[in-house]
Formats: sequence, C-alpha cells, structure tokens
Amino acid sequence: MKRFCFWCLAVLLMSRVALGGVPSSALSLYGTPKYDVHFTHFDYVNPDAPKGGRLSLPTFGTFDTFNPFILNGQTAPGSELLFSTLMTPSLDEPFSMYALVAEKVKVEPDRVTFYLNPKARFHDGTRIVAEDVAFSFDTLKTKGLPQYRVYYADVERVEALSDTQVRFYLRKDAHNKELPLILGQMPVLSKKYFADRDFLTASLEVPVGSGPYKVKEFEPNRFVVYQRDPAYWGAELPSQKGQYNFDEIRYDVYRDTTVAVEAFTAGMFDVRFENEAKKWATAYDIPAVHEGRIIKKEFEHHMPSGVQGFVFNTRRPLFADKRVRRALSLVFDFNWTNQHLFYGAYKRMGSFFANSDLEAPAVVADREKPLMRAFHVDEEGYALPDYPAGELRPAFEEALSLLNQAGWYIQDGQLVNQDGQPFEFEILLDASGASAWERITLPFIHNLKRIGIQAHIRTLDILQYKTRLDKFDYDMIVTIWGQSLSPGNEQAYFWGSQAATQEGGYNFSGIQEERVDALISRLIQAQTREELRTVVHVLDRVLLQGYYVILHWFSPVQRVLYWDKFGMPEHVPLQGISLMTWWAK
Repeated sequence: MKRFCFWCLAVLLMSRVALGGVPSSALSLYGTPKYDVHFTHFDYVNPDAPKGGRLSLPTFGTFDTFNPFILNGQTAPGSELLFSTLMTPSLDEPFSMYALVAEKVKVEPDRVTFYLNPKARFHDGTRIVAEDVAFSFDTLKTKGLPQYRVYYADVERVEALSDTQVRFYLRKDAHNKELPLILGQMPVLSKKYFADRDFLTASLEVPVGSGPYKVKEFEPNRFVVYQRDPAYWGAELPSQKGQYNFDEIRYDVYRDTTVAVEAFTAGMFDVRFENEAKKWATAYDIPAVHEGRIIKKEFEHHMPSGVQGFVFNTRRPLFADKRVRRALSLVFDFNWTNQHLFYGAYKRMGSFFANSDLEAPAVVADREKPLMRAFHVDEEGYALPDYPAGELRPAFEEALSLLNQAGWYIQDGQLVNQDGQPFEFEILLDASGASAWERITLPFIHNLKRIGIQAHIRTLDILQYKTRLDKFDYDMIVTIWGQSLSPGNEQAYFWGSQAATQEGGYNFSGIQEERVDALISRLIQAQTREELRTVVHVLDRVLLQGYYVILHWFSPVQRVLYWDKFGMPEHVPLQGISLMTWWAK
C-alpha cells in the first residue's frame, strides 16, 4: 500500500468548515480549530526538542520507486518525508488542518482559494508557486493513485491566479463539505522537475521535493537513509515546530517479522510497533527489557480501530451469496483464537468503526430509524453468536443450513453444489506477515473442513501479492483498512461501487450496493457531528449485514518497544504517538 497517501486516509482523513469567504490559516471539520491564529506549536510536541541523532526503523519487502503517488512499483519506505502538502493535520483533533505550503485558505460555496507561503521552497531552491499546485492537482487526478480521482471528483478545474494564489472551482451540486480539507492534504509536486519525466514510471531517481528530509543514500532490497534538510523552509512554522528532530532516519529491509524481532533485540534498529499478541507476551523476556535498556510500553489511543479481517472477494461467484458469507463467518472461532493464540489480549471487532462513537449501537436509536427505513436497512445487528471457545457445534449446524439454502450440500464428507463442484477456495497471504497469519488462518481452515469446505493458504512475495491485489485476483485475503474519527470521501474508496472496478483500489470486497453509495454521499454532506454519527451508524449496519468481511479483533492501545535513547513529549495526542515528535537523548 502507498502508506503516505493511505495514512492521509488512515490517520488522516476528513474535515469540514464554513468560513464565509474569510481567509484563514486553519480549517476544522466542525466548529473552530483547537489552535487559534496565535498558536506557536501543537500541544503534543516539545518546541525545544534538540535536533540530532538517528532513528532506525524496519520495513518489509523491496522498493523500486521514490514516487508514492503512482500505482506502478513498490514505494520506498519513508518517501513521504520528501514532500510537503498544502496544509497539515493536527493529531490532537478528529480532523483539523493548519498552514504549511498554503499560509491561508478561503472557502466559498463554489470555490476554494489557497494563498501560498512566499517562503516555501523545493529542495533545488526554487519557489513553490501556484503553477506547481495546479500541476500537482491535474497530475494526481489523471495519473496518480486511483483514490485521487475519487477525492477530487467534485473539482471542475484549477487555476493559478498569481504566483501565490491558486483557486479550485467546485461542482455546484457537489455539497462536499470536506473537500477543502481534502485539497489541503494534497502533496505539492515540482512542475519543473516532472516536465521532462514520465510521472507514471517507477524510478529510483529521487524526485525534487520540499519536505523536511532528503535522501542521503540507499540500496534497493537493503536500506534507505533520509537526512534532515537543515535549510528546510518550514521548520519554524507553528505546525512544524518540535517535529522532524532526527538528523537521519534509516529504514532497513527485513524478510519477515521473525527476523525483524531478532534484529531489534540485537540492537539493529530502534523502535518496534508490536502487533502480535504472542510476541508481545513471549518474545521480549530478555535482559535488555528487564534492565530497562529496552522500554516496553502500551500507549492508549482514542482512534477507531480500523477494519481487519478475512475479506471475501464477492466478484467471485463462490462468494456472491450473502448466505454463504454468513455461513463462513459463523465458523471462525474468535474466542478460541483469543484464548489460545493471543493470551486474551484482544476484543472482538463488531463494527467497521470499532472503538469509537461511530460504532453502530446494539439498540437502534430513534434518530437512525427514518434513515434506515429510507434505505431498507434491517434493525438486526451483526448477529454472530458468541459461543464458548471450541464449542461451535450450533454454529456449524446454522452454517450448513445456510449453505443448503444457497445450493450447497454435503456429499461423501465434501460440500458440493448441484453440479458436483466442490466448495474450494484459496486464502492469499503476503510473505512478510505469513508466519503470523498462518497460525491464525489454519484453525479457521480446520473449522471449514468440518463443514466440508476445502480452503488452502497460498503465500506470495510482496511484489506478486501486490499485483494480485491490484487486479483483485484472489478468493480471500487478510487485510486492514484504516479509519478516522471523521470518515468521509475515503469511504467511497473503501466500499463504493466505482472503486470496486478500479484497478489498485481498496474496495477489496468488491461491494457494489446503491444504498452504500447513497449513504456515503450523505455522510460526506453531513453538516453536524450528530448528523455524521447517525449516517455512519446506518452505513455500519449495512456493511455488517452484508457479511463482506469476517471481522477480527482490535486493541485500544499501541504496543511499542524502543531502545532507551529517546526523549518524547509527555502528552500523547488523540490519534496516538508520532515518532516525528521524538528526539535523540
């Protein structure tokens, strides 16, 4: 995945404000931004943090391009550090944007005008001007990752009014309240640099950017090192103060997580975010942890957990019937998995917006009912029974009943259809995480076999896996969608009908429901937080009742291990820790 773009989406993603045509240095989704025009730095940074030192991090798989905005190639880790965006988010709010390349923005009903900071510079010393912004928009929309076409669909055209003013003209029927902030997230590309280069070609030539770091050195398949630009034009801006404190940031490539854990405990890199409960519980019983040389700590966050699970590809006839999808969902034994594999560390995910007020409540609220009636949404919940670990006999019986209704029957211990074709499919895994996912997937496969279904694991290297994903060439995968506290346009890219047919898109399930599209349109147009919450609750119910994903689990904490050589702010922002606010002791 293109982390830079998807994090703008995953940590990333929405806002709304009516400014009445008055230029402002900040935008917020609802109400006013937390930080006023006189703020000097975000609360979650240390404005006096010392500069220096190196931060070493792991990455998985190879890379063959420093352009994170195209579908071709595998992006180098950390390449987002090369670029600046028009505005930048605060991690202490659901979604607010503050001045960066654009020092001010004016929002009007049919247009958005950005006023550029005359001090903004590319790494080659040239000024960032409105023509660069217009070029960036046109290039990303026509040649960039598929999500840009979704995000910018309501923009009719862009015009450079002067060197420092650029205006976006909006469709008059769009009513897209978050679009000004979506535009604020746009990375600014150098028109001069790309004038004689093919934007769509994956290349290890380092592009001219304007961000806080430059590429110092790299070797494909081994490492990449970024060096802080001492002349970074935005270093003293309030939105940048106290961040990007390391002189160097290095990413080393590892084959898989097991090798990475060994490398971390040997001191070969500095910070590890541990997503595996077993490793968190067992892999770090070592002297460096006991002696305090490695800090093992859980950081609470208040963000939606995102969506993780076994994903049905409904483009396949095998999974086109909702009864089949529900049947397979019934035989995934979360309680057994949590007890025997995760040391009881997780909660079952029962929502596409879990761990937030956006999760549809068990009891339908009165304010939801008119919308549910309008979109013919049942009041039933996700309705997966909660059986004790290992006691799934009733679930097996219900699953077989559903499969019979869908035209599948047991014959000689195997589930077959009326033509005698067996129910058989493949679960595709990425090699970099296969060791973790296999131990979770194999018990699920065992349960499927008990109702006559033959499922097989197939593991591919990261490039082959990405190619198959981009072309939707799989039966089932395991994946994660990031969610924000202010869902909006990105939901169309996750669940919208148009995204279901866009190569390289994130609608992995292939969902094509008119009411899903209509609800996404409604949430984009929501005028208040309460209205947004109501629409998202109904969307959540529709997605759950479609059984498009066998939802997994979540944790309300970030599990982090790091060598004791860093300082960090005391305040952890709403959206969780950011390594870019740490510094070397």
